[in-house]
Amino acid sequence: MGAAVAAVIVLADQAVKAAVVRMIPLGESIPLIPGVLSLTRVENTGIAFGLASHMPVAVPAAIALTFLFLLFYNRPRWTRPALVRLALALLAGGAVGNLVDRVRVGAVIDYLDVHVWPVFNLADLAVTAGAGLLIGSIVFGADRDVQKE
Repeated sequence: MGAAVAAVIVLADQAVKAAVVRMIPLGESIPLIPGVLSLTRVENTGIAFGLASHMPVAVPAAIALTFLFLLFYNRPRWTRPALVRLALALLAGGAVGNLVDRVRVGAVIDYLDVHVWPVFNLADLAVTAGAGLLIGSIVFGADRDVQKE
């Protein structure tokens, strides 16, 4: 299940980004819900939220690869409760989705603009949801058997 969820995240993320690149010129915005939600195409060359945007592409790529290595290095967590497996799948899918952009384009393609937060994408949503689920599973004990090891 985990690999399938991660694969769906990567494929959906890349499909939406391809459509955004085809339909919206860089820097342009299309309001969906005026003042609340727009599709705004930007390319993030930084780490997160455009921070450290002047660093070479290899640095954020190395960070993403390190994250993926640590995720799969801790492979025993994949056999744990369904919530933990889902969290790890979301984290992996989101990380790979953005890593594909870094390798292919040299930047992450972002397009969801809520006007009170930096522009983000589906992969970012997956990473955020995965991190929230993982933290919640730890705080509320869904991974209790993991902590006993």
